[in-house]
Amino acid sequence: MQASNIPVWVADGLVIVIAVALALTIHWIVLKLGRRWAKRSRTPVDDMMIARLSGPARWLLIAFALAAIGPNLHLSGEAATIWARIAGLLVPALIGWMLIALLGLGYDVVRARADITAADNLRARSMQTRANIFYRIGLFIILVATFCLMLMSIPAVRDVGVTLIASAGLAALAVGAAAQPALKNLIGGLQMAFTEPIRIDDVVIMDNEWGRIEEIRLTYVVVKLWDERRLVVPVSKFLEQSFQNWTRETSQILGSVFWYVDPACDMARLRAKVHEVIEANGKWDRRFRNMQVTDSKAEAIEVRALMTAKDASTAFDLRCDVREAVLQFLREEMPEAIVRQRTLFEMVEARQPVM
Repeated sequence: MQASNIPVWVADGLVIVIAVALALTIHWIVLKLGRRWAKRSRTPVDDMMIARLSGPARWLLIAFALAAIGPNLHLSGEAATIWARIAGLLVPALIGWMLIALLGLGYDVVRARADITAADNLRARSMQTRANIFYRIGLFIILVATFCLMLMSIPAVRDVGVTLIASAGLAALAVGAAAQPALKNLIGGLQMAFTEPIRIDDVVIMDNEWGRIEEIRLTYVVVKLWDERRLVVPVSKFLEQSFQNWTRETSQILGSVFWYVDPACDMARLRAKVHEVIEANGKWDRRFRNMQVTDSKAEAIEVRALMTAKDASTAFDLRCDVREAVLQFLREEMPEAIVRQRTLFEMVEARQPVM
């Protein structure tokens, strides 16, 4: 059978199959070499690159191969138009997918190099926070640009778009007025990326709730509370209202424990025991500790102990340990220090009635 006798649709199908097979072969070879190179490398960046880019690269190569053979196919006028429309939609979408994968790769690299599990993780938390915000900003821009390019590939939409440019100002004002809270939080997210009032893994108190910053989005922040609930807070709230940040400069913190003892308590003996308990606890970071009488009333004396720890969670456990140990000491060895209520009884001699 001569080549001239092969039907046109069969020839075009063979060309398409060969182009797709060639693209897949190139992708397989490059992926094989990349994985072999990644095994020899000690850095995890190679593995992240392969995981992020292998999928988009495969389909992008196929799209480029089909776009390259398009002019050589025997397509009628209507079929050529459909082919061009499909290519105009798929190629920008795949390029956007590749850009999102590259953006995600950069974000993964920053997260891998910024280890927030280290003891001194202030710089790492700052890097992760900025990378997280910029990643979401870049993702939003790429998605919008990709969608616009896909629409502009359709002639009808492109022609209508030219006429809509004149009324874009009024439309922007209307959309801006309707979406003012969302835009406010969006701009607040950009401001947070530069001013950094909070970072990933910061310990904060917001709305009288204690928790850690788990996730920072463009418009809201997720706070993981101590009991594993999630508090979702608008970004603007962190910029407009006061809140406590316990790890703004360092995670080290000063904790306190209070006891109420009898006024007859031997303070020197109690102070020695408190210092002994604190120094024997491994959660104390050995920076500072003391005990003072902070208040005095008729029925009891307020005693406060201060102690330092490396972070808020450790400080809480340290305070609980010290409180329990001192209470046990008072019960077993200093029962006279336990608060008592004193009552004075006076005996009055009864007088004989006068006759």
